[in-house]
Order: sequence, then C-alpha cells, then structure tokens
Amino acid sequence: MSLLINRRKRRDAFHPEEPGLDASLVPMTQAVPMLPRFEIVRTSAGIVSVARGTWTVDHAAALSDELAAASSTQPAAIDASGLDSLDSTGAMLLLKALPLDASGAPDLERVNGLTPQRIALMRRVAQAVDGDSPPPMAPAALNALLANIGAAMLSILDQGRQLLGFLGLLITTWLRVLPRPARWRLTSVVHHLEQSGLNAVPIVALLSFLVGAVVAYLGATVLAQFGAGLYTVDLIGFAFLREFGGLLAAILVAGRSGSAFTAQIGAMKNREEIDALETIGLDPIEVLVLPRLAALLVALPILTFIAMMAGLLGGMAVGATSLDISPVLFISRLQESIPPQHFWVGMVKAPFFALLIALVGCLEGFKVSGSAESVGTHTTSSVVQSIFLVILLDAICAVVFMELDW
Repeated sequence: MSLLINRRKRRDAFHPEEPGLDASLVPMTQAVPMLPRFEIVRTSAGIVSVARGTWTVDHAAALSDELAAASSTQPAAIDASGLDSLDSTGAMLLLKALPLDASGAPDLERVNGLTPQRIALMRRVAQAVDGDSPPPMAPAALNALLANIGAAMLSILDQGRQLLGFLGLLITTWLRVLPRPARWRLTSVVHHLEQSGLNAVPIVALLSFLVGAVVAYLGATVLAQFGAGLYTVDLIGFAFLREFGGLLAAILVAGRSGSAFTAQIGAMKNREEIDALETIGLDPIEVLVLPRLAALLVALPILTFIAMMAGLLGGMAVGATSLDISPVLFISRLQESIPPQHFWVGMVKAPFFALLIALVGCLEGFKVSGSAESVGTHTTSSVVQSIFLVILLDAICAVVFMELDW
C-alpha cells in the first residue's frame, strides 16, 4: 500500500495538470511585453513607418534611439495597429515621428490603426505641446524702446478717454441734480470743504511765504548787479499773481486732497459700500463725487488767494530785511507796476485746476480693484496725474494769455 501511495505522489509532481494537486501552488505563465519598435517599411503605396510594442515612459530612451535612427526618412503614414500600450510619453514621441501638415503641426490623419481612446490621447498631447511653446526671445533694445513708448502712448490715450467720459457723466449728473435743491448734500460739501480747504490753509500759506522769500532773494541777487533791486517787487508780483500762487496751491491740494479722494473712494469700493449704494438706489456720482467737486471748486480759489498774499508777504519780508525796501515802498511799487488783470489771470485758473484734481482723484478711486495694494497704486497715480495735468494746463494758459496780451 505504501508503494502505491509513493507512486501516486511522484506522478502528481510531474503532471500538475492532472487532478490531485492544488492549482495555487503552480506558478502561472505571465505574458512578456513586447519591446517598442519603429521600423520603416516600403510598400506599393510608399514609405510607411510601423510602430509596435510598448510605447510607454519606461521605454522612452529606447524609443528616442529608434526615432533618431529613422529620422532621415520621411514616411507617408504610420501604422500603429501593432501597439500593445501607449501613454502620454509614447504619444509625444509618436507625434515627433508624424509628418507635418500645412500649418506645421503633426498630421494626426497620417496615423492608422489607433483606437478612439488613443486618438483622443494623441490630440490632448498635441494640444499640450502646442501650448507649451518656448518663451519669445528678448527683442532688440530699439524695438523694446519703441514698444514701451507705444504702450505708454496707448495708456495716455486710454486715460484721456476715461477722463472725458467721466467728465461727461459728472456733467449730466450735476444737471440732473441742480434743479432739485432737496438732493443737494450740503452737509457733505461743508465736511469736504473743511478737509480740503480750511485744513490746508497753514501748509499753503507757509510754503508760499517761503517760496516768495526765495524768489525775492534770487531776484535781488541778479537785479542788484544792474542797480535795479527795486524791480524785485515787480518780479515777485508777476510771479505770484499770475503763476506761483495758483500753481503752488493746486499742487498742494493735488497731493493732499486729490490723494485723499482716491483713498476714500477706493476703500469704499474694497468694502463694497459703492455696490451697497447702488443696491439701495443711490447714484455714487451724486453721493460721492459732486460734494467733493463742489467743495474743491470753492476751496481752491480761496487757497490760491491765500498763496498769492503769502508769497507777496514773503517777498516783502525779504525786501524789508535785506534789500532796504520798506513795506510802504513795496506796496506802492506793487500798485504802480502790477495791473489788476494779472491778479484775475491767476484767479481764473483756480476753478479749472480744482476740476482736474477732483476728476482724477475720484476716477482713480473708482478704478481700485479689491486690494490694499490697488488703493496705494491708484493713489500714487492720482497724485502724479493731477500734478502733471495742473502744470500742463498752467503752461497752456500762460502761452494763450501771452498771445492775447493779457
């Protein structure tokens, strides 16, 4: 009996397919993946490339060598029916082997034997490769300079267009509100008048006084060489009545009040308060812009007058202390040599300066876009634009008044 049992064990060991042995103890035969191949085949239809095997990232190096060896031959089509597997790396390598179409892109119509899933993979990889183009080369210095100049000019034109549009919106709102006194926001106007006008009086008066003293010293230094020290009074009178008084006041208001307008409106936009005003049916131009503009139209002419008087007082102080020009002589010479029209030339420019400062300050506030950095950027832009436009308008007025002999 033991002999029969031993024979049965030896038979099961050499014949595992027969019953009597647990199948889990027998190792299964695994399919060995075929190595990737890329071959050039000449057929009656022309030269055809044949792609076979496993085109995956594990065989990228071998595939690159295969493609490099076949790069000298341009096939009419690629037969990919023999591919065992294909991933994104293999698809990208296969795209490099494809002929190009008229636009210079790989012609996917030249690939035969791909399943719809693999065709979709090829298209996605082709789109990714096209989107991953190398960065453009840096242009030459002259081209970069011209491009920067062009971009700056377009930016200036766009800002001018926005200012004109905002001015038109402001005028239409003002004409709609003007016949309705019940909608005038006098409390807001008085508040901004205090902030923009009354609180700015000390700095405007002090700066104008110092500039008047400096101009008197410079004028005396030059005119004393010709024995014409008395004409320093004429220089100070013309300078401050026509130009310096209004210009200094406008520049200080642009840096002080214009920037405040931008920061206030920009902060309100960040907190969505402007959206809340529109939600409850209020016009932000009527509520926020008109009171600020009205206050500035009243405050800046007053500040201009104060700047004129402070500048003349600074010149008078220098004349009395260093030039032997008494205050009585200074005022008498000022009345004799300076006609009243020069005073009105300086005063008539103040409302236009106020309009420019309020327009730029409020517009830049409305352009703030949701961050503290944006508030700072547009506040800086508001000050720069306001000062530039004020000086530009003053220069244009100087030329016009000179041609009109005013």
